[in-house]
Amino acid sequence: MALDDRKLLVLATIVEEYIRSGEPVGSKTILNSSKINVSSATVRNDMAALEKMGLLEQPHTSAGRIPTYLGYRLYIERLMRPYVLSAKEKHEIDEQLTRNGITAENVVDNAVQVLSDLTQLTVVNTNNMPHFSVITRVEVIPAGRRLYALLIITSSGSIKNKICRLEFDLTNEQLGFFAEFVNKNLKGINIDELTPAMLQNLAIALGSYMISLSPLLYAVYELSEEFSHDNVNIRGEQRLLEAGNMDSVEIVRFLNEKQELARLLSEAFSGIKVIFGKENETFSITNSSMVVSPYRIGEAQGGSLGIIGPLRLDYAKVIPYMQYFSDSVTKMLSDILHEEHETK
Repeated sequence: MALDDRKLLVLATIVEEYIRSGEPVGSKTILNSSKINVSSATVRNDMAALEKMGLLEQPHTSAGRIPTYLGYRLYIERLMRPYVLSAKEKHEIDEQLTRNGITAENVVDNAVQVLSDLTQLTVVNTNNMPHFSVITRVEVIPAGRRLYALLIITSSGSIKNKICRLEFDLTNEQLGFFAEFVNKNLKGINIDELTPAMLQNLAIALGSYMISLSPLLYAVYELSEEFSHDNVNIRGEQRLLEAGNMDSVEIVRFLNEKQELARLLSEAFSGIKVIFGKENETFSITNSSMVVSPYRIGEAQGGSLGIIGPLRLDYAKVIPYMQYFSDSVTKMLSDILHEEHETK
């Protein structure tokens, strides 16, 4: 069955009216809301045809129609009129992305928070920045009897710390030696370079201090592993729970599955991707949608941003916002990385 211009206009009108009102859309509403100049009977025939194509469905007898997943997807790909951000909006977003200092970690964290506040939706992200970061400082601080706090700071602005309990107290000489040793051998290396093989070589290089200081060295390695794992951040979870028409148990279960969420976000290699709940096995929240976009650092993928909301999402506005955020984060992170290489 052919999809002529009028049927496409009927579909677009139903999607936009349903997003706005949340109520099934009938022929009278379509005629009042569009430039279609035909009879109600003709519009109803078009609606019936769109239903047969799987683009619309009728939730109740004698009710209007609502879009199906397929109808939403066709609307997004072919019919949607994207919102255009003003120069003022773009300037304000860029300013908020760089508040609290221009570091890679600040830019990404700010993007997640600002995007959630701007759209009033739940925002998630994965951050691969540690793979591009180098260790800038390692500190060990006495924290009590046989307790020592380890601190690692990276070029991306990330900080990890860990409390280590040893079997004996270390002398000031041992602590001084360790601080000098790790900074001499680890400062300036990429997080990913600290492998088990390198750890073993460093332990041997401790010489007579190997027995006393190896536990601290291993703790440094454990902290580096924390940097290397996919880091999933979620902001505005409450907004998803308050959105209505979604199962709160499904929401909580999905958001707690961080590895599955990271894998879903990593599937967006380029451009905007829209995923509908239950249409994808991993994304298991009924009546929901996720808009995902990657951001890059130079030629490599730096991570992904994702907006989660109801199926009745204002895609025409959310998608342009997502595109601008991912483009801005990409530019800022690439500039930061370039500056780091210039200063080396």
